[in-house]
Amino acid sequence: MPVRKPPTERQRRLGAELRKMRERLGLSLTEAAAMHGTDRTTVSNIESGRFGVSADRVRVWAANYSCPDRDYVDALVEIARERRSAWAGWWDDYRETLAVGNLDLAEMEHHAVGFRAVQLAHMPGLLQHEDYARAVFEEAVPPLTPGDLERKVAFRVRRGTILDRAEPPKCTYLIHEAALRMRFGGRDVTKTQLDHLLKQSDRENVTIRVLPFVAGGVPSAGHSTLYAYGPVGQLDTVQSDTPAGPRFLHSETHLANYRAVLDRVEQRSLDPVSSRDFIRDVARQL
Repeated sequence: MPVRKPPTERQRRLGAELRKMRERLGLSLTEAAAMHGTDRTTVSNIESGRFGVSADRVRVWAANYSCPDRDYVDALVEIARERRSAWAGWWDDYRETLAVGNLDLAEMEHHAVGFRAVQLAHMPGLLQHEDYARAVFEEAVPPLTPGDLERKVAFRVRRGTILDRAEPPKCTYLIHEAALRMRFGGRDVTKTQLDHLLKQSDRENVTIRVLPFVAGGVPSAGHSTLYAYGPVGQLDTVQSDTPAGPRFLHSETHLANYRAVLDRVEQRSLDPVSSRDFIRDVARQL
């Protein structure tokens, strides 16, 4: 019997959404199991993402829970179909060599319809030039082996190819002046990265806004934040970086709080045209 792969963050999310439906009705696991004609353990395992669930079962459970949002249910059905299909994302090629959190991040980016992010110390991952990405990973503690270093660089660069799709995600990046001036790799690499950032800002789907030092403090200044928009609002996800790897949040409270944070940061940022001029000024000062 083949070894069962551990559930991905996206698969766990499907189970979590089914759990939210149940909890909104105030049903216990036992009551839900009786409603669905199954047992309590099966419901628990599906909600935790340990067991897969068919598209048909998702529709039946959603109907049993009286979920009125057809678009939301359709989006959940698509996630269920993914798990049972033979297709695996390109990131699965790295499953034995990179941390699972990195794969979950690439999968989330692949399926998102848009992003809004605050970057305080690094350039956005999807907008990093290869040389800049290498310089960032060279600061890893403990140091990476040459093979691991190049593998991480290749993975990060490949993540950025989603911007080349026929229908790429719409992205807004709020980048602090500190990130623009942080010289990873030295002057030449930083200059190349700033030039690359300006080229990326020419894309119709990419908006870059700079938060200058003079704007003062900002909420959530201790870490960078990525807000990924799902096909429906209920499937939005917040991803933040931690020393232990990516952290994914999707409760209604978390989503609302992070939208408020991003709104406040964006209000203090320069407009896109002024931001491009600001980046050019920083590049000229190098």
